[in-house]
Amino acid sequence: MSRNQYLDDAVELLSKLIGTPSVSRDESRAADVLVGFIGKWGMPCQRIGNNILIQEALDPAKPTLLLNAHIDTVKPVATWTRDPFTPSIEGDRLYGLGANDCGGGLVSLLQVYRILRDKTLPHKTNWNLVYLASCEEEVSGQNGFSLALPQLPKIDVAIVGEPTGMQPAIAEKGLMVIDGIARGKSGHAARNEGVNAIYEALDDLLWLRDYRFEKESPLLGSTKMTVTVVQSGTQHNVVPDECRFIIDVRPNEYYQNEELFDFLQKHMKKCELKARSFRLSSSHIPVDNPLVQRCIQMGMQPFGSPTLSDQALMPFLSLKLGPGESSRSHSADEYICLSEIADAINKYVTLLSA
Repeated sequence: MSRNQYLDDAVELLSKLIGTPSVSRDESRAADVLVGFIGKWGMPCQRIGNNILIQEALDPAKPTLLLNAHIDTVKPVATWTRDPFTPSIEGDRLYGLGANDCGGGLVSLLQVYRILRDKTLPHKTNWNLVYLASCEEEVSGQNGFSLALPQLPKIDVAIVGEPTGMQPAIAEKGLMVIDGIARGKSGHAARNEGVNAIYEALDDLLWLRDYRFEKESPLLGSTKMTVTVVQSGTQHNVVPDECRFIIDVRPNEYYQNEELFDFLQKHMKKCELKARSFRLSSSHIPVDNPLVQRCIQMGMQPFGSPTLSDQALMPFLSLKLGPGESSRSHSADEYICLSEIADAINKYVTLLSA
């Protein structure tokens, strides 16, 4: 097959996926579509919930590379000017929900897997290749990558096909959401009774606002924390006995979530903290990794990404590298350029060829 045919197949599959709504936790029909195309192209696959895994015979003498992208989308925003579930090609652009995030990477990496397994083509790779289309990425769901992880072989490194303009994101910020509570004692506001939970929380909230973490990353900048929700009180004349708040924490690669949580709790004067999860850690791959060095040799520029992906759940080295632009993600009238898909297929093959 010619490279143009692989591009046509990628666009056909992506168009079908756009036309099959796959909002997070409702990806069953999209998974059916992907399984059907993979079977039509003569490849075996394993379905793990709504995650689709292609894992063929592995050479123990070669390192193993995971090609990963996700099939789920966010819900469409209200400002779409076209049907988000109707694929539309206008010039070089394919419009539709999920086209950019991350349908372009999903279908490009699948075509690369096909190309590099085709022994009749003049391409050889020093990698064992494993392909995983994961679900529930947009909500970091337990039935997404985490469900498929135990079924994977030993992975040495992964390429995650998120939209990066085909530049390698070699670091990614993590996420930790923390619930805080300050406790007081209710009373009548007119009688100067009770202990105001809002006032109890004030010193801690001011500390959270003003504190700056010392270790700054050249790729990701500083670790940031932001109080994003505060809730207290029931009516004007009752002193509130609870003040609840939420902290959004975005760690760089120098801090682990558990370490940050312990540090924050230690500095609270009146408030109790509880982390919802420690799962979504920051990730980083060294710039001297051979795959990163190969990207640099091809003229790509490594950078740090502020957006979260399934990398946060990967207990092995990974980088983000995919067609499209992050700024288009989760926006109205989302699109991917056909030329971006073609360029991605070519660059992936070059990157992974011996």
